[in-house]
Amino acid sequence: MMRKEIDGIVYDTNMSTVDKKFTYGAFGADNGYEETLYITKDGEYFIYTNGGKNSKYPSEDIVPIEHGKVKDWIMSH
Repeated sequence: MMRKEIDGIVYDTNMSTVDKKFTYGAFGADNGYEETLYITKDGEYFIYTNGGKNSKYPSEDIVPIEHGKVKDWIMSH
């Protein structure tokens, strides 16, 4: 799993709760990827991304998302 500090806030997939998860492509496919929405104990949302080498997320990352944008992000999938 992944841990990243951004602007003084620690985002940790091991210490947070999965809210939504979207998977595209077959597991292990070079162009497959996943986006997972997490919420921290402090109520902060973030998106964990990871994918194959030819996907839009060729390496794992964590991106914070504002509370007001969570619904739009979910609806875009």
